[in-house]
Amino acid sequence: MKLNLQDIPRVRGISKEEFQEKYFIPQKPVVFEDLSADWPATQKWNFDYFRKKVGDVVVPLYNGEPAKAGEKSHAPSAEMKFGKYVDILQKGPTDLRMFFFNLLQNSPDLVDDFRYPENLGVKFFKRLPVLFVGGQGAKVVMHYDMDLANNFHFNFVGEKRILLFPPEETKYLYKVPYSIVSMEIIDMDNPDFNKYPALKKAKGFEVKLKHGEALYIPSKWWHFIKYETASLSLTLRSLPKSPGKILEVLNNLIIMRNYDAVMRKWKGQKWIDYKNEQAIKNTHNSAKLNKDEQ
Repeated sequence: MKLNLQDIPRVRGISKEEFQEKYFIPQKPVVFEDLSADWPATQKWNFDYFRKKVGDVVVPLYNGEPAKAGEKSHAPSAEMKFGKYVDILQKGPTDLRMFFFNLLQNSPDLVDDFRYPENLGVKFFKRLPVLFVGGQGAKVVMHYDMDLANNFHFNFVGEKRILLFPPEETKYLYKVPYSIVSMEIIDMDNPDFNKYPALKKAKGFEVKLKHGEALYIPSKWWHFIKYETASLSLTLRSLPKSPGKILEVLNNLIIMRNYDAVMRKWKGQKWIDYKNEQAIKNTHNSAKLNKDEQ
């Protein structure tokens, strides 16, 4: 059995009116096949180019291992120069990933290689254009973004598989309490439906994003990413404006994240085990699974 997934719509030459009406306002994902066609980045950005531009910048790297008891939930597993990391990527499969590499802080001239697609009628947060890089086979746990941004994810190197689930499917996704992630032990690329039967009820979307393509990920949509090959992508963000979402963002950043950090430090593995147990219990209750299905 496989996850219940459908293809994400694809568009070319879309107008502001059509994007707003069909995708942005109703909060639906879409793949842009030509949104960055005339950007210098589409022609220039590859691993050798970044080795030359920022090869000496030391970057934090993350692997696929869940954080251990007492560790911060987002602590890097290694640090090295970007150039050395590129060497590793080009040698073959690796689960090492780099995320939220801020171009403005590390190489401001790279900003000249792209343009904000303001013709879509979207106001972007221009202080945070960020790169995401990963090796072949690397995976990103199912999650939604803590700042509830609308994300425009442009892929320039390689290919990645992305799964998306809307917020209303949260009840089937084994959300971990006091976090914005699903259970890290679940491999959404090959889920175990015997252990996690609620996933059979989840309805989502998938896409294989290739060079030059961009994916619109609406606010609070869950996403899982698998790097089919070594890949480099740029995300441009549009922050939420509604009072309700702004309050939720503040709660996520100030209260929830700090509370979880304190409990991890105080309770260690017991806190992690408790949250995972609650994730299963809450999901099975919300999904209304009977005892035979659990």
